[in-house]
Amino acid sequence: MTRVPYLSARLQGFGTTVFAEMSALAVATGSVNLGQGFPDYPGPPEVLDVARAAIGTPHDQYPPGPGIPELRAAVASHVERFRGLSYDPDGEVLITAGATEALTAALLALLDPGDEVVLFEPMYDSYAAAVAMAGGVLRPIPLRPPPEPDGVWTFDAEELRAAVTPRTKLLLLNTPHNPTGKVFTRAELAVVAAVAMAGELIVLTDEVYEHLVFTGAGNGEGHVSIATLPGMRERTLVVGSAGKTFNTTGWKIGWICGPGPMVTAVRTAKQFLTYVNGGPFQPAVAAGLALPDDYFAGIARDLEYRRDVLVAGLRDAGLPVISPEATYFATVDVRAVRPDGDGLAFCRSLPERAGVVAVPTVVFYDPAHAHLGRHLVRFAFCKTDAVLGEAVRRLREMS
Repeated sequence: MTRVPYLSARLQGFGTTVFAEMSALAVATGSVNLGQGFPDYPGPPEVLDVARAAIGTPHDQYPPGPGIPELRAAVASHVERFRGLSYDPDGEVLITAGATEALTAALLALLDPGDEVVLFEPMYDSYAAAVAMAGGVLRPIPLRPPPEPDGVWTFDAEELRAAVTPRTKLLLLNTPHNPTGKVFTRAELAVVAAVAMAGELIVLTDEVYEHLVFTGAGNGEGHVSIATLPGMRERTLVVGSAGKTFNTTGWKIGWICGPGPMVTAVRTAKQFLTYVNGGPFQPAVAAGLALPDDYFAGIARDLEYRRDVLVAGLRDAGLPVISPEATYFATVDVRAVRPDGDGLAFCRSLPERAGVVAVPTVVFYDPAHAHLGRHLVRFAFCKTDAVLGEAVRRLREMS
């Protein structure tokens, strides 16, 4: 690896992301971009109109450090409505600059140099960088793809238990999971919870896709927060976000909920990162969190339809695809069309071959385990009918 000048040793290896490379390829080749996971259609007017009305008012100025009281109360009410968990909005809810800041602030606040973090891979790419910035050490456990396309990703409970050492301080969980689309079942979460309690670990759980869950997911139980399991609320920080739920990824409004002393620790780190953000968007997100249940069920149904369109198109193009249980993403095993199984090379050639951009899953693995994801590629389906239709047409013509 070539050393980047001036960059600290902790961040060597975290250069320009593959997302930037693939997005540039999409522009250069006029390709349909199914690489980055952002919707290309607007959020609900009930949310957007509140933000428009807030611009030009005192909401343009700094909001309170923990977030406006209206939004903190809305988060607490929303979590209680959907998860049955009660949090004090004045001490157990913190508003952040998206989920990424919530996760990063938590890791900076809770880890000392050398502390170990157990997590599952493939993993969202900010996790490894945030652990590195905090001086922590990754202890990744592989999720294994199913043998059949309609199966689910799994993990080995013994590998999870063996990963915990006396230096392990925190377990980082992501469910629904990016990039695999896996929804951890209640039984799997019970295994994770038992490991956390046995090791006296803090659990940091990223649940930003909580409402984008499809029929039958999680062994038919849908999304379950690990904080709802016995003995887990007092050791768990739950991260959420408005971006995925309201198609407002650019607003960067997230939150973290948990026991007061833990949230206070996170706030201490967070106040020296962005301090505050998104003043006019905070009342808008508060309004969105109060929308009726039908809205949240509807966004899942809509995205499930988009998933099915892309999955059918990929299979028609001869690309074996693992149908996800949730999120924006479907995973393809490229070995059926590229015998060497080089997913990165496949993604670099796909814009010229088919006019479509995807992202190689290998970038979501610790470098030591890159071989586990070398043959996998991630496609996003959070796109309009026209965009998905064009992508599917191009992929079919490639076959």
